[in-house]
Amino acid sequence: MAPRQTPTISQRRFGAELRRLREAVGLSAPRAAELLGTDRTTISNVEAGRFGISEQRLRRLASIYECDDPALVEVLASMTGGRKGGWWDEYRGKVPPDFLDVAELEYGARSLRTLQTAHMPGMFQTEDHARALFDLFIPALPRLEVELRIAQRLARHEVITKEPAVPYTGLIHEAALHMQVGGRLVAQAQLQHLLKESERDNVTLQVIPFSAGGFPMAGDSVLYASAESAHLDTVQVDSPIGAVFFESPTQLANFRRRLDAVEQVALNAQQSRDCILNIAQNL
Repeated sequence: MAPRQTPTISQRRFGAELRRLREAVGLSAPRAAELLGTDRTTISNVEAGRFGISEQRLRRLASIYECDDPALVEVLASMTGGRKGGWWDEYRGKVPPDFLDVAELEYGARSLRTLQTAHMPGMFQTEDHARALFDLFIPALPRLEVELRIAQRLARHEVITKEPAVPYTGLIHEAALHMQVGGRLVAQAQLQHLLKESERDNVTLQVIPFSAGGFPMAGDSVLYASAESAHLDTVQVDSPIGAVFFESPTQLANFRRRLDAVEQVALNAQQSRDCILNIAQNL
């Protein structure tokens, strides 16, 4: 079996969870391989997402690792076998890999929470807003790549409209709402689009007002994707060098606490809609 050159986020997440289970019972990779009847390289490649694994072997490993969470085992079992492709695969090799990882993470999530302090949530950006953002890159992106990035970003909106719809909570700082990316008319249209999206039953948008002062993760762009099993939750944070992913139980718990704290200082849904409408009318 040839190793995967670029494992997807779900493949890496699957392998990371197997590594966590192995380490939780104090087994070394060589010992785990011995008990499974394979070699150490196989264990290492599976944990890195470079190799797949059959459902039978997954269940055998879960037994070896003394996993007492049947729900987690079932979720992991559903992730075995051939990779299930998604719409984002048509953009592979055409847009940055991080873009595909985020799309896959969102699509497979049970629920989503995001925090944006300087930008609009990606899946709610209008075409004109997204184009204006990508046109700000230095050095400038080739026109074809700009259009491909825009198309891929707009396609992410399917997560909100598909059935069953994914519950989404978005925290947006007031500063992001005031930024006239693309000019006044583009900014107004973007805010009106945000208002329309906030009326969906599965969407809750909350504005963090200037009056809130400081709050945890101020300045960050955060995506918390909840999985069918909390053990497989994943957090993605934007950085100057690309997306950074967090998956350890301690990290996940801390991100949940931080997002809870930010929600406490944010306006409620109706107050947030009023705030967005007021800003749009006064641009």
